[in-house]
Amino acid sequence: MCGLSGEIRFDKRPADVAAVERMTDRMAARGPDGRGVWSLGAVALGHRRLKIIDLSERGAQPMTDSEALLTCVFNGCVYNYRQLREELRQLGHRFVTTSDTEVVLKAYRQWGRDFVQHLVGMFAVALVEHDTGRLVLARDRLGIKPLYLAELPGRLRFASTLPALLAGGGVDTSLDPVAVHQYMSWHATVAPPRTVLAGVRKLPPATVRMVQPDGTHRDHCYWQPSYTRRDAFAGMGPDDWRDAVLDALRTAVRRRMVGDVPVGVLLSGGLDSSLIVALLAEQGQKDLATFSVGFESEAGEEGDEFVYSDQVARHFGTDHHQLMVPSDRVATALGDAVAAMSEPMVSHDTVAFHLLSELVSKEVSVVQSGQGADEVFAGYGWYPALASVEREQEPRRYEEVYFDRSHADLAKILQPHMLPDHDVSAEYIRAHMAAPGAETALDAALRLDTHVMLADDPVKRVDNMTMDWGLEARVPFLDHELVELAAACPPELKLAEGGKGVLKQAGRTVLPRNVVDRPKGYFPVPAVRHMAGPVLERVRDALSAPAARTRGLFRDDYVASLLAAPDEHRTNRGANALWQAALLEIWLQTHGIH
Repeated sequence: MCGLSGEIRFDKRPADVAAVERMTDRMAARGPDGRGVWSLGAVALGHRRLKIIDLSERGAQPMTDSEALLTCVFNGCVYNYRQLREELRQLGHRFVTTSDTEVVLKAYRQWGRDFVQHLVGMFAVALVEHDTGRLVLARDRLGIKPLYLAELPGRLRFASTLPALLAGGGVDTSLDPVAVHQYMSWHATVAPPRTVLAGVRKLPPATVRMVQPDGTHRDHCYWQPSYTRRDAFAGMGPDDWRDAVLDALRTAVRRRMVGDVPVGVLLSGGLDSSLIVALLAEQGQKDLATFSVGFESEAGEEGDEFVYSDQVARHFGTDHHQLMVPSDRVATALGDAVAAMSEPMVSHDTVAFHLLSELVSKEVSVVQSGQGADEVFAGYGWYPALASVEREQEPRRYEEVYFDRSHADLAKILQPHMLPDHDVSAEYIRAHMAAPGAETALDAALRLDTHVMLADDPVKRVDNMTMDWGLEARVPFLDHELVELAAACPPELKLAEGGKGVLKQAGRTVLPRNVVDRPKGYFPVPAVRHMAGPVLERVRDALSAPAARTRGLFRDDYVASLLAAPDEHRTNRGANALWQAALLEIWLQTHGIH
């Protein structure tokens, strides 16, 4: 619901408040309803506010608990804040606001580092202990809310967006070759703590970092499902799992109704978003606003799924809004979408989310979205191939079905100075797959996709695009209790019916069957996927710009081959290779990185 920023210095000098103000102002779009800056000696905090809970000025941030000598800034929403406030009252705490931010402060006062264990929601938190000078940074379990870090000489800066850190100044903007390797291998995903910039890192999900005044720090990972069959669910059959998943999703959707403003839904017409609409209607939400986006066709590919979203909207009587985007607008919208990216993201639906968020923000300030269901419930087409191999074969099979290209391919694409001396992306996958837990090969793949790939592709995409319009997106499929349940669910129930079998069974109890049984859809933007004229022109300009030639990221012969046949070169996963290469350059140039 907001953007946070700050600095802690380790050289006994006062924090650079002017730099924190620049970072804070760079995030005005994330928090159009208020601005605040606070400092005490070596630490300064900044905040931009989007009013969702406690619309009064008492809910403004940075927020200080003068009795406990604590100050914090907070981005996100604690869905159980009312229950927690009552629990903390019973423990003797007094409240002066009705905000979830004050609940975060009191929770830390009561439970210390373990305060995150009591929070149900999405959040990034920066909290300062006045008396010790210690800084506490925390991120939610699934990494729904971002937190970027920049270590500079004698100081640490942090912010909700990478561009905000750049606005503070002094960041090392050289490229990280390992991160670029991951970007080119994993469909633009860069695993935490890395980003494509050597001087910027991100706090991993489910992590609390305690930063001492001398600059030392310790990280604590506070949550990770086991991805094994648990005794608590022994004896459950398919119908039991169906009911358990539906009940957990009901809870997740209900939790995300909390707030002092109306909540809408991004409705594609697919199973995931339609389930959210059905459960909101079931729980009595009236005049539910739903929103869909579509694009003009290109190269024979349809650019909208309105026939499905319209059907769901009619069935549940929602207040439905459509946005049809002409192809010539995609090229102009691309620049705004890239400017909103904290990291380069190649999925063509990024532009769609940005345009849709513009429409939605004129009607509501909060929406629920269906992101995450495919990773959590095994909805993608490559999962059956992973389920058929032995555990020790899984890393290689994962590379075969998921990677865009091999290390050998990258040797023909990247200039020598940008190519690591070994396959760092495959090395990461092997280490993750070998970690304790995960009973089967599919369990290991779902753990990787849910806790790494999901946070740093679709979830980041939705956060960046919606918050650029002051719109808060909530993702019930990433409710941590639902994820724990899905992690324990037998793989064959998730793989059934071509993927998401147990979720489809749950859907049939509340949705028309043809909504559940329709072919799997995507969020198509044909003008990007097929390099339509204006988009191709923007791509050519970026790859031929002086900054691109100076940077020397890609081999000249590779770029020439892509530009000679822009719609023919595809990655192993079918993505447009020209778009993937060009988007990195467009992002770097957009953010002034030379």
